[in-house]
Amino acid sequence: MKIKRYKVVVWILIGAMVLFFLLAVWYKSRYSMDVVEPYAMYSQTFDKKLLIATQGSAFKDSLVRNVVRYYKNDSVFIKIIDVSELQGIVPAEFNATLILHTWEYGSAPEDVVAFVEKNRDHLEKVVVFATSGEGNNSIEGVDGLAGASIIKDMFLYKDWILLKLDSLLPREKSQAPQYR
Repeated sequence: MKIKRYKVVVWILIGAMVLFFLLAVWYKSRYSMDVVEPYAMYSQTFDKKLLIATQGSAFKDSLVRNVVRYYKNDSVFIKIIDVSELQGIVPAEFNATLILHTWEYGSAPEDVVAFVEKNRDHLEKVVVFATSGEGNNSIEGVDGLAGASIIKDMFLYKDWILLKLDSLLPREKSQAPQYR
């Protein structure tokens, strides 16, 4: 009788583990970010250089387009990469680095955390925006912003990001801010 109960308990535990695994796979496929194909905008010979490391989503893609559009008339070289490529980046080669990432499974992506830990001395040139369901998660010790990926709020976040970037990539005096 005890052996039979033991087998039932074992099968229930195995079933729960399989269910948990299937839910984790479903969650990852449903909510994971797309990989961004790297590309560059404008001339690499410009003195001002901006790196944007992001993940693919409608919200983040919209933020990137707006930042690129904002700097289109400035002499700013812009390089866009996926956050998974951050390990090969030397922050000293850029005047500013913008990192857009999603908070997944209770933490930032490993590549973002590793970049921040490796480059603690250069974080004054890094702007981080983390998205999460609740919009309140951020990497400890990093000056950044967190918010939910709500398209109607994108312009508020874009304005904050551009204010931060403008302090790192000063514009010529003849150019008035064009936040919207």
